Amino acid sequence: MFAGGLETVVVTASPPDPVGSDAFSVMRLNGADLQSSQQLDVALEQVPGLSLYRRNSSLSANPTVQGVSLRAIAPSGAGRALVTLDGVPQNDPFGGWVIWSALPPEDVASAEIVRGAGAGPYGAGALTGVIALTEDAGSGLTRADASWGERESGRAAAAGGAQWGPVSLFASGAISSTAGWIAVSPAQRGAADTPVTLNARSASLRAESEVWSGTILSGRIGLYDEARHSGLQNTASEASGLSLSATLAHPAQTNAPGWRLQAWLRKSDLQNSSAAVSADRSATTPANDQYTTPATGWGISAALRDSLPWLDWEVGADARFADGESREHFGYSAGQFTQNRRAGGRTFVGGVYAEGASHIDRWLLTLGVRADEWTSSSGHLIQSRLSDGTVTLMQTMPSRSGAVPTARAGARYAISPNIYLRGAAYAGFRAPSLNELYRPFRVGNLTTQANAALSPEELYGVELGAGGGNDALSWSATVFFNQLHGAITNVTIGPNLQQRQNAGNINAPGIEADARYRLSKQVALRAAFSLSDAHVDGKAQVPQLTGLRPAQTPRWTVTGGASIQPWDRLTIDAGLRFEGARFADDRNLLRLGSALTADARISYRLYEGVSAYIAGDNLFNTDVASTESQDGIISYDAPRMVRFGLSYTH
Repeated sequence: MFAGGLETVVVTASPPDPVGSDAFSVMRLNGADLQSSQQLDVALEQVPGLSLYRRNSSLSANPTVQGVSLRAIAPSGAGRALVTLDGVPQNDPFGGWVIWSALPPEDVASAEIVRGAGAGPYGAGALTGVIALTEDAGSGLTRADASWGERESGRAAAAGGAQWGPVSLFASGAISSTAGWIAVSPAQRGAADTPVTLNARSASLRAESEVWSGTILSGRIGLYDEARHSGLQNTASEASGLSLSATLAHPAQTNAPGWRLQAWLRKSDLQNSSAAVSADRSATTPANDQYTTPATGWGISAALRDSLPWLDWEVGADARFADGESREHFGYSAGQFTQNRRAGGRTFVGGVYAEGASHIDRWLLTLGVRADEWTSSSGHLIQSRLSDGTVTLMQTMPSRSGAVPTARAGARYAISPNIYLRGAAYAGFRAPSLNELYRPFRVGNLTTQANAALSPEELYGVELGAGGGNDALSWSATVFFNQLHGAITNVTIGPNLQQRQNAGNINAPGIEADARYRLSKQVALRAAFSLSDAHVDGKAQVPQLTGLRPAQTPRWTVTGGASIQPWDRLTIDAGLRFEGARFADDRNLLRLGSALTADARISYRLYEGVSAYIAGDNLFNTDVASTESQDGIISYDAPRMVRFGLSYTH
């Protein structure tokens, strides 16, 4: 753009869309879509079938259950979808979950959600799909938001950039807190129940520059820290971390291919305490104190890309490493912990891929193949007495490894400029996390055992879709069948005892659709739904689960919304979300009812770029059950929360 006769050039090293991506089920959200909520995970729920493990949002969910999945095939605390920011994985190196408070919506320009296993350039972890985020860019203050509201909630966030000679800088920061709410209903709660709270901070800085003709060097650093009270006496969590990345990219030019090199490092730590609850919920007894969980993840990737008259192609390779250990106290007796436990190890996954796409008349044809190797090694579990340091248990787990071929293929046919048909088939995999392999844990009165013999999950799927649009309407619909092999599930093996196991297969036929319609210049509507009829085929491993639905898997998800601008300065945004019943446990004994929630925001533009607003979440004050314990205690997500704020958009 031009300002005062001077040209400001914004460069970026963001990865281009994978070749042939339009042949797959892709949903794209822009900055306005993502800033519809103060929490990125909530804004992403516009995508039908996208959810965290439980119904909690990141406002109240423990970090260990903030993994994200797509298509409601079988949610997981570790997450079965890969989240990237400009190509860098955002999943935690120890547990696979995502710390959403480290990704403020003000920092993100767009999101591309690819549903279905993401073989090809995405690689391991993209089991049910990919959420590819692109960081914003620009000069000056681009977005800012400050709000305060019920339950002593407050938040401030801003993002913006500057030009420093040949270097483009972009930074963001966010801080939020809430005094929270008691998650157990008044009829069931006791003196041991306390509010779930959150205090979170994050900051990031990116620097980019053109280092030689067309070649861009980008470096980014991000920091986050969040502290939570978990809703019971003697329970809390704190997550903190640092991320670093460097990218060197050169776009494809006439008679010369483009290429991209990237390296990243992610360090994280988790402190998490849990407690056993008395039968009358009047008191708790500390169960364990996970006082630190140092973990390091790092990776590299390289890609070469070019276009021929008849073919767009990309070849590449990537590798990801993780090393981490949980250190905790347990065995509470006579007012103190008596035992110490260290559990952890290392994992590696890396592979090579090739993908090509060809446009032939009205056809788009694409094929990608990939081969990966995975290893888990250095697994250990060491327990010792705190009184004198005597080792009471020392286990070393054998290293395990394997190779996994995956692929994806798609075809799209343009019936007319406004209507298309498409089909796709794919295979993907996710290697188990360090947390699933090595760390046993206890929450409340329920103990879950780790399992170092876990194998990677593999997903195979086919789908058929149609869609189209014009200036006023865009729509898409897809029918799919996915089969998840070796699903890693917490299987009940005794009273208050579970173990992580590869629990047979999960078969998930389904339908998903979404539409956006601009009725007029003043009115825009959106709607989406997902039906996923997932059931377990336990085979010989867990025959008792055959025919049941996976834990925390809803059958129906329906979303809708409207944006109305009755006059120039006033905007009204409203949204609805319905989710069908689900079960809190693998045996389908603990049923969580359906839930309908409504959100709304009314904003008034005070002057150019600056608006005042009032917003409300869960306006019907619906009781949204998030989980139920084996003794029948139900926990709930946030009640109605109203806030006032000021926002700025460049």
